[in-house]
Parts: sequence; C-alpha cells; structure tokens
Amino acid sequence: MIKQDTIVALATPAGAGAIAVIRVSGKDAIEITSSVFRSISDKDLTTQKSHTIHLGHIIDQERVLDEVLVSLFKGTNSYTGEPTTEISCHGSSYIQQEIIQLLLRKGCRIADAGEFTLRAFINGKLDLSQAEAVADLIASDSEASHQIAMQQMRGGFSSEIKKLRDELLNFASLIELELDFAEEDVEFANRDQFQDLISRITKVLKRLIDSFAVGNVIKNGIPVAIVGEPNVGKSTLLNALLNEERAIVSDIAGTTRDTIEDEINIGGIGFRFIDTAGIRDTKDVVESIGIQKTFEKIEQAEVVIYLVDSFELTVDGIQTLKVEIGKIKNKYPQKPLVVVANKIDRLDTSQVSNLTSEIENIHLLSAKQNIGVEELQNKLLDFVNTGALRNNDTIVTNSRHYDALLKALEEIQKVQYGIDNGLSGDLMAIDIRQALYHFGEITGEITSDDLLGNIFANFCIGK
Repeated sequence: MIKQDTIVALATPAGAGAIAVIRVSGKDAIEITSSVFRSISDKDLTTQKSHTIHLGHIIDQERVLDEVLVSLFKGTNSYTGEPTTEISCHGSSYIQQEIIQLLLRKGCRIADAGEFTLRAFINGKLDLSQAEAVADLIASDSEASHQIAMQQMRGGFSSEIKKLRDELLNFASLIELELDFAEEDVEFANRDQFQDLISRITKVLKRLIDSFAVGNVIKNGIPVAIVGEPNVGKSTLLNALLNEERAIVSDIAGTTRDTIEDEINIGGIGFRFIDTAGIRDTKDVVESIGIQKTFEKIEQAEVVIYLVDSFELTVDGIQTLKVEIGKIKNKYPQKPLVVVANKIDRLDTSQVSNLTSEIENIHLLSAKQNIGVEELQNKLLDFVNTGALRNNDTIVTNSRHYDALLKALEEIQKVQYGIDNGLSGDLMAIDIRQALYHFGEITGEITSDDLLGNIFANFCIGK
C-alpha cells in the first residue's frame, strides 16, 4: 500500500476548460518537473523556495507544449507530505494529455484513485476520518452536506474521538498496571474518576450514534414519496416543487405508471422527491406494476406526502380520507406523514375552513397556481433536526464510523457492567482494549491494507 514512486494525475475535471491543473507528487516530483520546465527567467526549480510559483514553458525536447505556471511544495510542506508540484496549463484536452504523457516518460506513474489523499494520511497530514471527509467535501451538493464535510475535514469529529481514546488509554494502562501487583491488592486507577469517564464516553457515543440518523439523510438527500389516488395532481406538485416540467401532466387518470425522481435544495438540505403512480384498483398490468413500485418507494422514503383533491373532499370524502390516513399511519408508524389537499383554488372560504377544522394539520395548496408550495417546502424542513447543524455539533455521516461507534459503545457498556458488578481488572481490561480498537478504526490508528483500499478506491483520480 505504501509506495515511494512519483505519481501524476489531472487534479481538475477532465475535458476542455480555461485552465487545468496537473499534480505531481513523490520524492522525485520537483526534479522530474524541472526536467521538462524552462523558466522564462532561467530559474532552476530545484533551487527555488517552497510555496513559490514560476512562469515558463513545458518543453518536450525542443517542442514547446504550453506556457504554464508551476507551483512548488518542497519537503513535507504539501498536501501529501512529500515533494509536490502543480502545473497550471491551458485547459485543452490535447495539452493535458501531452504533458501527462511527457511526465510518464520521465519516470512518473499515473496515480491510483485517491492516492494523493492516501499519501497525506500515511504521512500524517490527515487522519483517516479527515481523509474520508475530503471525498465527502468533493461530493457535497448542498450547504448542509458541505458544512458537515468541512467540520470533519478540519478534525472536529476525530479530535473528539482522540480525546476520549487518550483518556481511556490512560485508565487502561493504570488498570493493567494493577494486574502486575494483583497479589498486593492495590488500585492505581481511581474508580470514581473511572466511572465518570465511562459515563461521559457513553453519553458522547450515544450522541454521535444518534446524529447518524440526521447526518445520513443530509449527506444522501431526504427521500420524499408523493402518493395518492390517480389524478389528484401528484405530477403537478412535483413540477411545482422542482420549478420545472419534470413529469407528464394529464387529465387522464393513471398517466404516471412508473416512479419519477428528482432532487432540489431546500434551505441548504437536499430533498429527493419521488412522484409515484396513483393508488387504485386496476386491471391494467403496466399500471399495477407502477402501483406496486409506489408501495416500495413509501418503504424507502423518510417522509410521505399523501396528496388528495380538495374538491373531492365532501362529507363522505373526508371520512374516507380519515380512514386512508389511519391505514398509512398504521402501516408506516415511524414515517412522518404530511396530508396535502391540492386544487384549493377551486374552493370557497367556507370549504377551506371546513377542511382545516375536520382534518388535523392538513396542508392546503394549489400546485397548478403555485399557492402554498413554498409553505410545504418549509414544513418539510421541520422534519429535519438541524439543531446540531446550527450549533456546529459533530454529526456522523459515514456508515463505517457509525458501525465502529456502535461496537465501541457495546464494549464500553461491558466495562460499565464490570464496574457495577465489581469484576476484576483483567476482565475489564479486555473490554477496554476492544473499545480502544474500535476508536482507532475511526481515526486510522488501527488500519489494514484492505480497509485503506476500500476507502480510497471511492475517491476520484487526482485527489
């Protein structure tokens, strides 16, 4: 896994653009770059100071490939912790490939996915959770996911874990020291202080584990299923929410026969809306398949919007709606349900008042006239607990970290059981060591080549 050769890759997106950046990193990075670079002021790159930028040309024998700027990062003062150059060239795909091919002939190797960040981790520039946050930062597509990734990349999560691990490691060493003096029945680890530490660790672990429910949906977007009978305006509502004609709208019932999905950003949070086929009894085979998919999407959704046609809510219609609401709540008791009455532009004031009094928390709108759509978006935001985000608390978004935290909590609870029941230090020491192991998995103090390979394989080339 640890390689000492010099690597090269395009650090900017592939394709033509105004400029492109080619990154070179490794012990020979500056020498190799210098061998193909001719400064306009005849400077030798190998003798220049770190963190300087130099104008010149990339030369292939006597052929000038491009006029470029070369940034120098000497010694360990770079992103990777090893000598690095970054060549800023013009954004022609031809120029990019010509320069990269030239550097390969001079002794570089094409970087593997995530290899620059892997080297930063190996050289102690980032711990493992910070390195993983780099990939999340690149993939962030909303204010919330960007904020979480930045907080983790700055070390907020890992510093919290490291502090707990260091304190637990200190007590572990004292308890294991007691084992060397078992016959003398002495205690080096103050049991009251140890109990306080275990209580504090338990509290922090539970908070971090609970935060994953919020962090996971923020990172991946919150799936919202729009369901209801045919022709109540589900596709019109999807179009209104997205502010574009994404779904086919028709007066013919059963127009939507498959699910249609698209994502928008509301208040810095990504929401993935799913327009589903109308739920009704039908003999149409294709439509029946679409209805089956509707129920599958309800299972996958975090929030369900149940849409009805307000004009159809007569006295009998209201009673039927109450029954349907009850069925959905009974079948999906953990899912937030928003009951929305569409087409209110067709109602008079008394009919609107009757609906709000008969059906608790019903939301009224007209998707076609764009009335009440923004209020619905704000209502959806209420289902996302952004308090921790606003307070800049640590939020866990990585399923690997979540799994390690669960295992660490399990071991800490075993330690708590040992304290409560007066178990011997040697038994508690085993559980403490296991908890320390799982803490170390998060920050990278405990790693394997397979683990690193799986993590960095998901990175883009050039990062």
